Amino acid sequence: MGPGTERCLFCAIAAGEVAAERVLASPDFVGFLDARPVFKGHVLLVPRLHVVTLPDLPAELRDGFVAAQQRLATVMVDALGAQGSFVALNNTVSQSVPHLHCHVVPRTKGDGLRGFFWPRTKYAEGEAAAYAARLRAALR
Repeated sequence: MGPGTERCLFCAIAAGEVAAERVLASPDFVGFLDARPVFKGHVLLVPRLHVVTLPDLPAELRDGFVAAQQRLATVMVDALGAQGSFVALNNTVSQSVPHLHCHVVPRTKGDGLRGFFWPRTKYAEGEAAAYAARLRAALR
């Protein structure tokens, strides 16, 4: 573990200092079973480098991070007989460990998971266009 990461559970798992059921290990990333899975086979993918959120992930690791997610999503079907997967990550809010991690969860139709668990809202007349304009302007 590097400076400032002494208390990071996921850094300790990536370094092999804390036991976890690893399913993927590469020079840049580690994938291991979630100790409290949504469904059995639920994997957490983390960069070995301590970064807290997706915006913190260095550009040189982006493609590898997505490629590892893709590999894990594929093996959910091949190895577990799942019909698909749910792939998600949180940034700060609802992030139980402050280290970037992606959830790859095996899914099967009728498994009981019902979409997103937060309330939905609606845009007022013209409000969607205003939000889109703000986002487009910030992306320029």
